[in-house]
Amino acid sequence: MPITDWYIEGNSFGNCNCGYACPCQFEELPTNGHCRGFEVLEVAKGHFDDTDLSGAKAALIYAWPGPIFEGGGEMQVIIDPKATEAQRGALEKVFHGEETEEMATHWFVFRAMCKTIHETLYLPIDFNIDIEGRTAEISIDDVLKSTGRPIQAPHGGGEHRVRIDIPGGIEFTIAEVGSASTKADAAIKLDLNDSYGQWHVLKHGPSGVAH
Repeated sequence: MPITDWYIEGNSFGNCNCGYACPCQFEELPTNGHCRGFEVLEVAKGHFDDTDLSGAKAALIYAWPGPIFEGGGEMQVIIDPKATEAQRGALEKVFHGEETEEMATHWFVFRAMCKTIHETLYLPIDFNIDIEGRTAEISIDDVLKSTGRPIQAPHGGGEHRVRIDIPGGIEFTIAEVGSASTKADAAIKLDLNDSYGQWHVLKHGPSGVAH
């Protein structure tokens, strides 16, 4: 069957439990042997068929007992209630990897590697990020709080800036990397402190990342 035409572009921030150089981005095993974290997105422009997605906000919390590729994970989508019914349905499908070519986006992979899909939550998302400055402040009702900041050199040399460039990546082309901390009390619990933080402009469609 034909895949629905869609496109999403917007600022995205994420935090997982790995060290600053997230091994998943380098095809290595996770720092602590397992993976858990979250991402949040504010759509600057986009559509799902004839539904305008501009201004919609959504987040995804995830966890795997081992490396992502071993499966057995769980995930939960959160959508800001300001989204219309049509926008909610569209975002849920996209974040669940639907209407997407096989393995084309990280959302498709996440869904394929999860055995448990928790019920979608509709909660207000307060989202402020500065990609160049590597700062972030995220509050999702009373279920998630997250902050991001630049990496501080341990020898006292000030802020350290580093980026990850993946020309054929399924999540981003270039991402700024920093330090992030997150606490979540949804179906999936998070207690992350000073671990991998990721800032980038997400550009996804049914065939993958628009590099």
